[in-house]
Amino acid sequence: MNTSDTTKSKPRYNMWQNSAWMVKNAWRVHKSVLFLVLALALVTVGITTAQTLVAPVILEKVEETVPLRELCLTILGFTALLFLLNGLNGYIADNTIYGRIAVREDIIKMINQKSAGTSYPNLLDTTFLQRRKKANWATEGNNKAAEAIWDTWENILGALLGFIVYLVLLSDLHPGLLCLAAATAAAGYFVNKRVENWSYVHKDEESGYLSRMDYTGKATVERRYAKDTRIFGLQSWIEEVWESGYRLYRDFQVRKERHRLWINFADMLLSFLRNGVSYAYLIWLTISKGLTASEFLLYFNALSGFTEWVKQLLEQLGTLNTQSLDLSMLREYLEWPEPFLFDEGKPLSGDKNGSYELKLEHVSYRYPEANEDTIRGIDLTIRPGEKLAVVGLNGAGKTTLVRLLCGFLDPTQGRVFLNGEDIRQYNRRDYYQLFSTVFQDFSVLDATVAQNVAQQVDVYEKEKVTTCLEMAGLTDKIASLPKGVDTQIGRNIYEDGVELSGGETQRLMLARALYKDGPILVLDEPTAALDPIAENDIYLKYNEMTSGCTSLFISHRLASTRFCDRIIYMDHGQILEEGTHEGLLAAQGGYANLFEVQSRYYTEGGEEHGAE
Repeated sequence: MNTSDTTKSKPRYNMWQNSAWMVKNAWRVHKSVLFLVLALALVTVGITTAQTLVAPVILEKVEETVPLRELCLTILGFTALLFLLNGLNGYIADNTIYGRIAVREDIIKMINQKSAGTSYPNLLDTTFLQRRKKANWATEGNNKAAEAIWDTWENILGALLGFIVYLVLLSDLHPGLLCLAAATAAAGYFVNKRVENWSYVHKDEESGYLSRMDYTGKATVERRYAKDTRIFGLQSWIEEVWESGYRLYRDFQVRKERHRLWINFADMLLSFLRNGVSYAYLIWLTISKGLTASEFLLYFNALSGFTEWVKQLLEQLGTLNTQSLDLSMLREYLEWPEPFLFDEGKPLSGDKNGSYELKLEHVSYRYPEANEDTIRGIDLTIRPGEKLAVVGLNGAGKTTLVRLLCGFLDPTQGRVFLNGEDIRQYNRRDYYQLFSTVFQDFSVLDATVAQNVAQQVDVYEKEKVTTCLEMAGLTDKIASLPKGVDTQIGRNIYEDGVELSGGETQRLMLARALYKDGPILVLDEPTAALDPIAENDIYLKYNEMTSGCTSLFISHRLASTRFCDRIIYMDHGQILEEGTHEGLLAAQGGYANLFEVQSRYYTEGGEEHGAE
């Protein structure tokens, strides 16, 4: 998908369609949200109308010299009415928040499900990632579109109802006066809109200043910067960067407020025109037609209220349009097309004792926006139960090959087969279940050791967890932890969590792969943080533990994979050599040359070692 075309295109959904989508979600999750929006709009109009009528009605009673008891009852009546309406408004507002949050959380759940389950190629698409960022932004707080839209619709409905009520109150006045009030309100809205437009046009500039200040502020307190700040004396430099950003941000705010000053002046002139004409017309009615003081006050208050309803309606429609843009991007993210088949694909059951052959036929792959293929014309068959090693220098294409075999990527040319069947036809989630893997860029959750190994919260086999940790060489480390396998890892959530070293974390991930016990094992350079001897020990343990299992070992250390049935040597996206360790050494090709270079550093008592 072309990023620029997507960015410039119109949103897929308009504000009415997005509003209908939100109504549909609210009806499914928490129906009360819809009824309470209408209730709040009615109560708000009731409060505003009562406040508009209270002074004119009381003044009218005074003009009519009604008995004191009747005047007091009128005052008490309005007081009770306003007390009741305001109390009702507060009660409804307090209770509607729960339903609104529930709807927003349900949308967040949909976003998270999309993020966690989307096809891997989407994660390489910059446009998809931008949409995900905007989708998260639209749901990250009460004031964002996924929840604030209910406030907007409450205000729109209130403005429409208020407009109708005040139009009835002003029906005896000249239509031209109402048109003037509406016109000046609309003009005031568009004048004020210029401030918002100016802010929007310059939002990237403002965001740049804030980002710089925010970044330098974090750099002074976050632990990952602590050592460098002290060793290199970066504190004064960080302060200078912050001060520079602050000065630019302050100058920006001055320009913004100057712009706002002129806009406010224009708005003041419009208000002066509206109020001046209204006063003049009502004074003329008072002189020529005997308009009473209470009627004068009623009409003037109603004209002011009528103007505010018009302005609020326009403002809220503008707000709704802005929120709709955010919701449209959110929906486009949720509806982003999936290149892989999932539930609609052919089901595939993974049998631990099953026989699985993987085959690549004329496979090439090019990453999005890349100038050349990373993998080029590869033909490869991995036989059931075979232990295959893939070796080569960094950038040879080893990791991309693994991604193709594991089904994270589909070839740009050629096909990947499982037991003679193209993997594109299968439910890709079922296909993933065939693999136990440890990648270079593994993930550790802030959870217990056992939960990280079993990838389950409550239901797991504790004895199996212990066995897998022992196989991975972590028994002594786990025994030293305060709560053993129930010790929390990481300190993002738990204050008493422990932090493992790089090598220990890699061993933990190896234990996780063992626990899954899939029929196909893939290790994509998972031992980079271990020394060569420890790495060799881990690989030998895997050789023992995965007897009869189809295994794929990827490494840049050639000595660690000599136990494999077959080794393929890759360079520049192609398989240049294949065979056993001894056979490749005898061939005196690229594999032998690389092994000779590495052996100078990894062989104890070698010539280089003795010269030191």
